[in-house]
Amino acid sequence: MTDTVDLSPSPPPAETPRRAIGLFRLAVGLVQGAMVWWLIRSASGGRAFMPADAAPPTLAWPASQPVLYAALLLATVMAPIVLLGAAGRMRWRWLAMWGLVAAGVVGGFGAWEAMNQIAPEWRRSFEPSFPTVMASLAILFVAHHLLLPALQARRWIAPYPAYFDTAWKAGVQLALSAAFVGAFWLLLFLGAGLFRVIGVEALSDLIGKDWFAAPATTLSFAAAVHLTDVRDGLIRGVRTVALMLLSWLLPVMTGLVAAFLMALPFTGLDGLFSGPSATAMMLAAAAALIILINAAYQDGDPEDRPARPLRWAAPAAALLLTPLVALALWGLALRIGQHGLTPERIIALSCALVGAVYAGGYGWAAVATLRRRAWMAPLERTNVAAAVSVVLVILALFSPVADPVRLSINDQLDRLERGAVSADEFDYAFLRFDAGRAGQRALGDLARSDDAEVARRAADIQAVEERYQLGVDQTSVQTVTPVIQPWPADAVTPTDFLAPVALPDPRAQCDTADACLAQALDLDGDGADELVLAQVFSVHLFARDAAGAWTYQGEYRRLSCGPEEAPDARQLMRDGRLTPRPRRWPDLEIGGEASPLVDDTTCPIAAEAQVADTP
Repeated sequence: MTDTVDLSPSPPPAETPRRAIGLFRLAVGLVQGAMVWWLIRSASGGRAFMPADAAPPTLAWPASQPVLYAALLLATVMAPIVLLGAAGRMRWRWLAMWGLVAAGVVGGFGAWEAMNQIAPEWRRSFEPSFPTVMASLAILFVAHHLLLPALQARRWIAPYPAYFDTAWKAGVQLALSAAFVGAFWLLLFLGAGLFRVIGVEALSDLIGKDWFAAPATTLSFAAAVHLTDVRDGLIRGVRTVALMLLSWLLPVMTGLVAAFLMALPFTGLDGLFSGPSATAMMLAAAAALIILINAAYQDGDPEDRPARPLRWAAPAAALLLTPLVALALWGLALRIGQHGLTPERIIALSCALVGAVYAGGYGWAAVATLRRRAWMAPLERTNVAAAVSVVLVILALFSPVADPVRLSINDQLDRLERGAVSADEFDYAFLRFDAGRAGQRALGDLARSDDAEVARRAADIQAVEERYQLGVDQTSVQTVTPVIQPWPADAVTPTDFLAPVALPDPRAQCDTADACLAQALDLDGDGADELVLAQVFSVHLFARDAAGAWTYQGEYRRLSCGPEEAPDARQLMRDGRLTPRPRRWPDLEIGGEASPLVDDTTCPIAAEAQVADTP
């Protein structure tokens, strides 16, 4: 007798005490909250929920290790969700194995991004980007609902009703649990507001503590998952109502897409592909049709077939998927041919390929229906095949197999090398700001190119610190010759102060005749004048350095008081109201850093306002 793989399902729910499952879920939520708290604290130097203008803290371990931190953060947030959903439905050893695999996969996504990308300077630590988070959610949801029905059915491929029941129920359950967490926090804030009315700040202080907020959020989510799981019939009822409502939107969406496609011969395709959003819109329309078709089909039970309008709308919508996806692929091909690959286009291409799987399978289901075979039955195999393709595509995108950044860099460099794009039109900014470490290495190679023009432009971009410093074309640094009026009017602005500059130098904003005023003042009493540059809402200070060049020293900021409009700093200079005010107390050096004295200067409060606020 040949050995067989043990794919035995979890024990029936009755054999696993509901109390034990609930305690397990609460324990998972508590551990998850503690881990989140620890990670937040490590990324904020022991202080969570820091103000945005606070100085960047010294990162503690593991936040000081970007790759490890990103992996732990993503695994901590994502992996417990599958443990909560699978508790009581898998044997405990399968549950433990699946939890480790899920944590490893999404943690690998975070580590891969951290290894290849460069975190912006405003981040205190490297955190996964939004696309990585969404890809992690997608692969866990799809893979989990491919695995769980197979384990329960003891088969590699489970009956389609099992996939439908598990996935759609989990979707409703997650939505309700997220809503429960939102309501939980809303009530906490409401309660804190009530206590503040009577002068009690204890609850407000408590919910502002990171050691309370993180575990409270994860525990409330775990409790919500368990509560919705106990009322299994209630969840199925909510799901039935939601699917019924969604299914009746299918004729509407089908009519809109059909009208759109019929209008194309009269409007032409030029406008359709003139911008990058057309492909995304068509893929979104295809995704909407897929969801609505499944809402009408549900688990395919012949006794639960929808009403006649839906039975005709579903195959019509399935046939419309093919031209939609074909147009999306055509649009992508045109954009790639014109401008080359980018990470966004590679991701869109991946979505379009998955859409092609759906379009082919759903089209065959529609043909089978028109031949009076089982109504849309091939849809079932298509959904399973498409789900597997989603998992494979996401794994490829977050690995060297089809890394979007690597493929984009190689394609862009190839276009430059073979002359498809000229040196002055090449997107150096993509390599500098959007392509991570690989892009920085490629830009360095271009800066050492034998082509002098390529090398010069690459070196210019290397010197740019932030994207906003680039010109509109994002291929070179935009320099501006300042147009600055002296004050008094008979004064003379030093010629070298008017040399061409680029952002972030404030003089680059002085591009019109009345944009800026400059006044010479000896602010530090050293006998040499500094220059005070007044713009509409700001005043900037420039002084000569040891080499005699004008260097930017900083910005003076006026305390904004009351609802009145801020005065024009240029007019204040004309009125003689920009004058030095010597400071009585000098800065104090604390830990090697200069710290100015923070006095009690505040905005004046009108007497009538004080009276109005008095209870």
